[in-house]
Amino acid sequence: MCLILFSWKQKPGYKLILAANRDEFYGRPTKEAGYWEDQPAVLAGRDLEAGGTWMGITKSGKFAAITNYRDPRIKKNNAPSRGHLTANFLRNEDTPEAYLREIQKEGEQYYGFNLLIGNMNELWYYNNIDHQIKQLSPGSYGLSNALLDTSWPKVDLGKGLLEKAYEDNNVEDGTLFDLLGNSDLAKDEDLPSTGVPYEWEKAISSMFIETDTYGTCSSTIMIIDDQNKVRFVEKNYPVGNRVAGIKQFEIQLA
Repeated sequence: MCLILFSWKQKPGYKLILAANRDEFYGRPTKEAGYWEDQPAVLAGRDLEAGGTWMGITKSGKFAAITNYRDPRIKKNNAPSRGHLTANFLRNEDTPEAYLREIQKEGEQYYGFNLLIGNMNELWYYNNIDHQIKQLSPGSYGLSNALLDTSWPKVDLGKGLLEKAYEDNNVEDGTLFDLLGNSDLAKDEDLPSTGVPYEWEKAISSMFIETDTYGTCSSTIMIIDDQNKVRFVEKNYPVGNRVAGIKQFEIQLA
């Protein structure tokens, strides 16, 4: 994912409300969300190039999502795919904290990442830039390609729109997908400086990205209510086409 907006145990009736966009080069092969044949308890999309995933949940209620940390100055040889960090958590039986303690030991081998993992009771965050493991308190958060809650225009805008949806008691699918579809570019004076050329910084400053070769390939909402019912909905966008395929799943967790 390249934009994750979420509320954790903040609103009555819900444990988690999450809305996210996955941005990628259009040519990278992926598989839409579904239960994995080799791991039937895992519901996630899949990167067909490296085998990992950007976001998923299991039938037991473990969930994970990841974003890349943008810094073109960082160079690594034979870095493993960051999508395995999410996939491996969904596959194993570790608690979120125990898993992150292990990842912390090997985090330097990966390119920069932000990893968000949890279950029905707890939510944790780790990145391999400042190497801090954090258990998240109830609240509203935004994550893009910098550290958690870094004040980028798309993050601030997205958090504001999500807060308005909460206040209006309107966290329906249509509202959240409309939110994720906002393609407003940031003003020049508000652009972050991440080491990429101005034209690229501008083009990827919106919540929903559209360029000739790279853009938002899917949007996902995941809602877990206080009765442990999960609603997982993914929209997939054909290149250059806002008409999307939709995959919908519901899980009743124990």
